Amino acid sequence: MTNFNFRTCPETGLKVHGPAEALIKANAVVAVVFLLIGGLFGLLVALTRWQAIHLLPADLFYLALTAHGADVLVFWIIFFEIALLYFASAILLNCRLATPKIAWAAFLLMLAGAVMANVAVLQGESSVMFTSYVPMKAAPHFYLGLILFAVGALVAVAVFFGTLVIAKQEKTYEGSVPLVTFGAVTAAIIAVYTIASGAIILIPTFLWSIGLVGEVDTLTYRLVWWGFGHSSQQINVAAQVSGWYAIAALTIGAKPISEKVSRMAFLLYICFLLLASAHHLLVDPGISSEWKVFNTSYALFLAVLGSMIHGMSVPGAIEVAQRKRGFTQGVFGWLRKAPWGNPAFSGMFMSIVLFGILGGITGVIMGTEQLNIIMHNTLYVPGHFHGTVVAGTTLTFMALTYLVVPLIFRRELVFKRLAQWQPYLFGLGVAGISIFMMAAGTLGVSRRHWDMAFSDAAISFDYPPAAFLMMALNGISAIIASIGGVAFILVVVGSILFGKKRDEETVRANPVVFQGGGDVAASYGDAGSLKIPGTITLVGFFFAAFVLYYFINWKYLSEVWPLS
Repeated sequence: MTNFNFRTCPETGLKVHGPAEALIKANAVVAVVFLLIGGLFGLLVALTRWQAIHLLPADLFYLALTAHGADVLVFWIIFFEIALLYFASAILLNCRLATPKIAWAAFLLMLAGAVMANVAVLQGESSVMFTSYVPMKAAPHFYLGLILFAVGALVAVAVFFGTLVIAKQEKTYEGSVPLVTFGAVTAAIIAVYTIASGAIILIPTFLWSIGLVGEVDTLTYRLVWWGFGHSSQQINVAAQVSGWYAIAALTIGAKPISEKVSRMAFLLYICFLLLASAHHLLVDPGISSEWKVFNTSYALFLAVLGSMIHGMSVPGAIEVAQRKRGFTQGVFGWLRKAPWGNPAFSGMFMSIVLFGILGGITGVIMGTEQLNIIMHNTLYVPGHFHGTVVAGTTLTFMALTYLVVPLIFRRELVFKRLAQWQPYLFGLGVAGISIFMMAAGTLGVSRRHWDMAFSDAAISFDYPPAAFLMMALNGISAIIASIGGVAFILVVVGSILFGKKRDEETVRANPVVFQGGGDVAASYGDAGSLKIPGTITLVGFFFAAFVLYYFINWKYLSEVWPLS
C-alpha cells in the first residue's frame, strides 16, 4: 500500500484516502441538493394542507407529495448514508477505499435513477406517492429510476464491505473496529435486505407498467414493499445513532459508557428492528393474527430495547466526558456547560431528544396492534415519521455536515452566527410539524386527502374545528423548518464555494475537533465511569412521559369500544 493517495488530517490524525474523500464529497453534495428539492415540495404540501391557504390544486398536490417522499425519504438520506459508510470505513480505519471506479459507477447509477424518477414525477404521469401502491400505475421510467437507484446503492454498500476486508487484510487498525464503524456495518446489513426488498417488488411492477406482466397482487405488493418502505428508515436509525457517537467523540471526546452494551444494541437492530414494518400492515386482511401479535409484542419490544440503550448510552457518554472536564456542578451542570454554540453538537443533542420523544414513543404506540387501529392511515403516521426521519435522521446528518465541511472539504464555515441558530430553527419547526400532524391524526384527519374540508364531496363531513387549527399550526411550523433548511443550504453551499481554505495555521487557530477526539472516534474504549445522575434523571422523565402517553392512547381506544 502506497501513501501517494493519502493525506493526514491535521485535526483528527486520521489518514484520508483521496478517492474516498472525493466520493464522500460527491455523495454529500448530491444529497444536499435532493434535500433542497424535497424540502421545497414538502413546503408546498404543508401550505396546501393549511386550509386557509390551500395552495395547490389536487393534481399538483399529489405530484408534490410524491416528489417530496422520494427526494427526502430515499434520495437525500441514502446518498448521505453512502458518504457516511465511506467515512466510517476508509477514513476511520485509515485504509484505502475498495474499487473506487466501481464506487463511482454506483454513484452514477444512483444519480441517474434519482433524476429519472424525478423527471417521471414532474411529467405528471407518476403521482403515486411514496408507497406507489398498485393498482395505481406510474410511468415505466419512474419504476426504472427507483430500480437503478437501488442497484447503485447496493453496489455502494458492497464497496463498503470490500473496504472493511481490505482494512482487515492490511491491518490498518488494531483490535475491534470502532463503534461508529460497527454502527455503519449494522446500517449496511439492514440496507442489503431493505434495498433488495424494494428492487424485488419494483421489478415486476416495472414489467407490469410496460405491459409484460398482467397484474401485481395488491397484498403481496404491500407486504414486500414495506420491507423497503419502512425498513429503509431502519437504515437511517442505525446510521443516525452512529452519527451520534461520532459527533459526541469528535466534539467533546465522549466515549460510550460500555462498548459491549452499545454493540449489543446494534445487534438487536439487525435482528428485530426490521419487524417494525409490521405497523403498516396491521389492518391488512391477508396476514394472520399470530403474525401481527408476534411482531407487535415480543419482537417489537426487543427492537425498542436497542434504541433505549443508545438513548441512555449517548447522553451518558456526554455526561461522563463533561464531568471529566470539570463540569460537575449539580445534576445538570454538565449539560448547561455543553458546547451549545457548536451546531454539530447542538444538532446532535436535539436530534436525540426529538427522536426519542416524538419518534420513539409514538412508534411504540403505532406498533401496538390494538392502538394502531385508531391512528392507521391518519396524519398521525406522517407526524410520527417526521419525528424520526426528519427530527432524528435529517437533523443528525445536518449536524454531521458541520464537521464534514471543515474536515473533508477543508473549508471554514461562512455565516457562522446563522450556522449556530440553524439547528434550533430547524428543530423547532420539525417538532411543530410532528406534534401538530399527530394531533390532527388523533382527531381523525386523513393521511393523504387533498382537501380536509371535503368541499367537493357528495356527502359532507366535518372534522372538529381543532383539526383545522392543528393544520394551520403545521403550516406555520413547516415555514419555520423551511427557513432552517434554507439556512443550512446557505451555510453549507456558501462554505464549500466561498469558505476560507483551512490550512494548518487555520486549524490551530480554529479547531473543530476536540483534542484527541479523532482517536476516540477511531478506537475501542469505554468511558470508565457509571456516575451519570443527570442522564438517569433525564431517562426517568422520558419513561414517565412514555407511560403517561401510552395509557392516554388506551383511553382514546376505550372510547371506540362502545361501537362494537
